[in-house]
Amino acid sequence: MRAAHDEKGTPSVEVIGMRRVLTALAALAVPISLVGAPAVAASPGTSATAVVKPAQAADKLNRPAALVAQGPDDVCDFTINRPNLRLGSSGAVVQQAQCYLNQAIDAGLDVDGDFGGVTQSATRAFQQCAGIVVDGRIGAQTWSFLSFWANAPDAPFC
Repeated sequence: MRAAHDEKGTPSVEVIGMRRVLTALAALAVPISLVGAPAVAASPGTSATAVVKPAQAADKLNRPAALVAQGPDDVCDFTINRPNLRLGSSGAVVQQAQCYLNQAIDAGLDVDGDFGGVTQSATRAFQQCAGIVVDGRIGAQTWSFLSFWANAPDAPFC
């Protein structure tokens, strides 16, 4: 069996590989915690629903309660593309985002395909409500939250 470090203190290939795996696992822990993964594991003999999460009460406020399948049951059907959007973007993807914003937070946007100041303000309001980065742009995180919230049965929120 190889030593963890050589004479000079340089980590072995196995140690470097293990560090990479642990770093990747740590990077995955943050997104998982954002979607409500249990903060404490259930002990044997108890149900997972009996476990109380520290931030559970705060997370239940204005959050969708159940997962909804995406695809043909999607409330907005302009496109399945999810590119990054910002002030000045246009087209069917902006219509999709505007439709989602209307469903998720009752933004009252005209679904015109123009990402103008009103759509940017609605995006910021949604991001604030969802507790995600507020930048007025629609990237991967905002698309994920938008599609989830817009398709939730209890929409609109906030």
